[in-house]
Amino acid sequence: MEKAEVKSFGTPDEVREFPFGLIEITKIGGATVGRAVFEPGWKWSTSVQPIAKTKSCEAAHFQYHVSGTLLVKMDDGKIFECHAGDVSLLPSGHDAWVVGNEPAVVVDFQGMIDYAKPHVHS
Repeated sequence: MEKAEVKSFGTPDEVREFPFGLIEITKIGGATVGRAVFEPGWKWSTSVQPIAKTKSCEAAHFQYHVSGTLLVKMDDGKIFECHAGDVSLLPSGHDAWVVGNEPAVVVDFQGMIDYAKPHVHS
């Protein structure tokens, strides 16, 4: 870290939209931080999977849940419910969806670099 920086999600470096949601990407101090807003009706497997073209979400997430409720189902079948005020660490291999009528807002410090970008096979 060489200098102090302050950035705002109000003026993100990039916005990626998908059905029932969006992420705002901010780059600061060599890191990429994303704020995701998932509206009621959002589910990774129907909103983002058609973009990512992977079996399940391959992004690992380290995130703070600002509002709303997300249900996360890992590929091994384990289920987690994440609420406002929670911090979650999710490895690659999961689906997730909004529970209830309130948008789920999360700030992710790890998994947003390639989130909701078309998957490129090498």
